[in-house]
Amino acid sequence: MIGLLKYAKNYRKQIILGPFFKFLEACFELVLPLFMARLVDQGIRNNDRAYVIQMAGWMLLMSIIGLICVLICQYYSSIASQGFGTELRNQLMKKINQLSHAELNSFGTDTLITRMTNDINQLQLALAMLIRLVIRAPFLSIGSVIMAFYINVQMGLIFLLMLPLFCLILFVIIKTTVPLYKKVQEKLDLLNRQISQNLSGVRVIRAFARKKTEETHVNKVSDDLSATYIRVSNISALLTPATTMIMNLGIIAVLYLGGIKVNIGGLEQGEVLALINYMNQMLLALIVVSNLVIIFTRASASASRVDEVLSVEPSIQAEHKETLAEDQTQGIIFDKVSFRYQPTAGLTLTDISLTIPKHSVLGITGPTGGGKSTLTQLIPRFYDTSEGNVFVNGINVRDWPLEKLRHKIALAPQTAVLFTGTIRDNLQWGKEQATDEECWQALETAQCRDFVENLSDGLDTQVYENGKNFSGGQKQRLTIARALIHKPELLILDDSLSALDYQTDLNLRTALRRDLNETTLILISQRISSIEHADQILVLDSGKQVGLGTHQELLRDSKAYQEIVASQKEEN
Repeated sequence: MIGLLKYAKNYRKQIILGPFFKFLEACFELVLPLFMARLVDQGIRNNDRAYVIQMAGWMLLMSIIGLICVLICQYYSSIASQGFGTELRNQLMKKINQLSHAELNSFGTDTLITRMTNDINQLQLALAMLIRLVIRAPFLSIGSVIMAFYINVQMGLIFLLMLPLFCLILFVIIKTTVPLYKKVQEKLDLLNRQISQNLSGVRVIRAFARKKTEETHVNKVSDDLSATYIRVSNISALLTPATTMIMNLGIIAVLYLGGIKVNIGGLEQGEVLALINYMNQMLLALIVVSNLVIIFTRASASASRVDEVLSVEPSIQAEHKETLAEDQTQGIIFDKVSFRYQPTAGLTLTDISLTIPKHSVLGITGPTGGGKSTLTQLIPRFYDTSEGNVFVNGINVRDWPLEKLRHKIALAPQTAVLFTGTIRDNLQWGKEQATDEECWQALETAQCRDFVENLSDGLDTQVYENGKNFSGGQKQRLTIARALIHKPELLILDDSLSALDYQTDLNLRTALRRDLNETTLILISQRISSIEHADQILVLDSGKQVGLGTHQELLRDSKAYQEIVASQKEEN
């Protein structure tokens, strides 16, 4: 966790002053039993009312000052911990956005959400406790022992014997619970993953009547998490009763030996009361220490998980070259490109070479799992090639600044994704300052202006989570409108026409040629009718290039393409 404190550097003042005020309050708290002893031994015993009032006044004043110090510390700890959590979340989100798709795949969405929320909450709590209690609790524990020695050396030895017993119990608890808290976080990731899958796939679950089965799976994961949590909580819960037992034994020893010493004149009655107060202070302080151990144990597990993400070096780094010698005549070139998702995995793409001229249309087809989507993801550099190179405007994509490269490209993904907000908000993802006129023009090109105009709120119609208030075809057309609104140099439609009927498909392709005649278009589709008029068609099978040419050329020369065409004629 110490390494993550650099994200709290803007709150140095609060982190320093908070413990300082808490330390002052602890000093006043340590002095109070001495004043109480004097009040009893010199005031009440001598029936000196003025002295009693004087001591009571000093005790009241110190209590008020201590309260003010506590409030200031609480205020500073709140500012520092919340600011630290906000900064850490911002940095974690920034890091996640820098990661390539390969690193995101290796972590998984569910664990990243848990680390962003639950783990950072644990770290916020740990910092708040660090400011408020880390100095106070040990200081009171040690200070109580010192004050006991100040009153009576023999009585101080009783206090001193309590600490090693407590430290032994603390060591055993920590050693047992740290691995268990890590398991709890891992199982929480698993539960989040299971719940996320069930919520996103609820329609499929109901369609296949798998409700009971999935409930059983969730219950099993939840019970497993619960069992681990109960186990670690039970072990952690032993700290407080064990501490209480040790301290109560200490109080019994103080009362027993103190009573003997009072009888022989070795102690005053007020001093015995002060020793009991110090024993209680040490008890409460040690209980706080035990709770701090639990908090920091959990925070340690969370810190390692957060740091695991922050310490990852993105495999795809953004270049910062000021000038790039673009050749606007070259278009996009794949030069002997091969790709695998993992170093130990087989090739997903093998030796792909093709040129996509400027302002042309490339159709890509082939069997499912042939590498069609993967090929297009190499252009915006979501992944780096394993072998070979990809060039955009004559420049290797590895040499492009990522933001500048991706600004030239717009993508309508295979799975239509809309964000919560309004239709206008979603369209402005494609162009931040898009006017209403530009929004309507994009909707018209994407063949969805009519249905949006028929909505009561038009562009201000709310989009529910992931566009669940729209049909599949409507979502696809809205994502296409979002992609084309800023008229990119390259538009990639990754099987984005699959939910459209043939007439809407034709109208959309016609509108794209009319309104985006300066845009290079890559169209991935299983429908031959959607790509047959492309300038060239690429046929992929198992990641290999098995055909490249026009529709007529492939009908003549490519057996794989002939089979695809024949199968669709049979379906019709």
